[in-house]
Amino acid sequence: MSKRVITFGELMLRLAPEGYYRFVQAEKYMATYGGGEANVAVSLANYGIDAAYVTKFPKHEIGQAAVNSLRKFGVDTSLIVRGGSRVGIYFVEKGASQRPSKVIYDRAGSAIAEAEPSDFDWDKIFEGADWFHFTGITPALSKNLAGICLEACKKAREKGITVSCDLNYRNKLWTREEAGKTMSEICKYVDVCISNEEDAKDVFGICASDTDITGGKINSEGYKDVARQLVEKFGFKKVAMTLRTSLSASDNLWQGLLYDGSEYYLSKQYSVRIVDRVGGGDSFGGGLIYACLNDFKGQDTIEYAVAASCLKHSIEGDYNMVTVDEVLKLAGGDASGRVQR
Repeated sequence: MSKRVITFGELMLRLAPEGYYRFVQAEKYMATYGGGEANVAVSLANYGIDAAYVTKFPKHEIGQAAVNSLRKFGVDTSLIVRGGSRVGIYFVEKGASQRPSKVIYDRAGSAIAEAEPSDFDWDKIFEGADWFHFTGITPALSKNLAGICLEACKKAREKGITVSCDLNYRNKLWTREEAGKTMSEICKYVDVCISNEEDAKDVFGICASDTDITGGKINSEGYKDVARQLVEKFGFKKVAMTLRTSLSASDNLWQGLLYDGSEYYLSKQYSVRIVDRVGGGDSFGGGLIYACLNDFKGQDTIEYAVAASCLKHSIEGDYNMVTVDEVLKLAGGDASGRVQR
């Protein structure tokens, strides 16, 4: 019987200039959709998992187009609430070489940001569910949503459903103090924490030693210490961390770490030439959840999550459109990229 995963958050209209054009050059924008938890749902649906996405969209055509973008990949959209006046928007300008990518949000007043607790019946939503996933972006959208996320986590814990959270701190949405206070309460009900060094530092003040993100210096031992501190603070069953060495906007080194409270598992490192990095962390989360649901061993779990997210960096848009076989092939050591005939 297929495992069922519920994800909850905001799906936005993504507007991007063609190729590597800057915003000030753009005369056309490619319209797609993306958002942390929706990206995870699409990954899981592509892997054959029964994945449902929960959010609130307006009843108009743009809201429907957002729903359709999920249906196309087999995501269950039957739990989406319809109402409100607008779909959030974000603009993304792809970086290259030493010029970084840029994101501009236009999401204030979106339907999900103005959602009420009464919009979501968690008893109904969690019927038959095995896993619940959300990110730290969702409670940052409004005080109501922070309360709704806490309610959902408490209900999931009550029902024995595994809860995962990607910390995903966004300084354009709330302060470190607000994030720390809110997420400290929510994380009491989280089983699997997904993070990177910056998120752990920004939200909880937990730092990796001897690491300089902007200088391209990553120390895996420091990350082990961060993972250990997170488990000690919140009692997480697992902490998974991405280790990104950013050589430039075009070239990154990509690796992951998993800690289960007793053992550390460090994945192989990939040299990634980036086509589109937005959604990379979400594809890591999707791979991790898939591996956990299928009872992969610790090392195999982190290898799968990192291979899945490595592949995502080669795909335009937020969604990771890869198969289990493709991920397993890369995780198994075939990183040649040779033509498959």
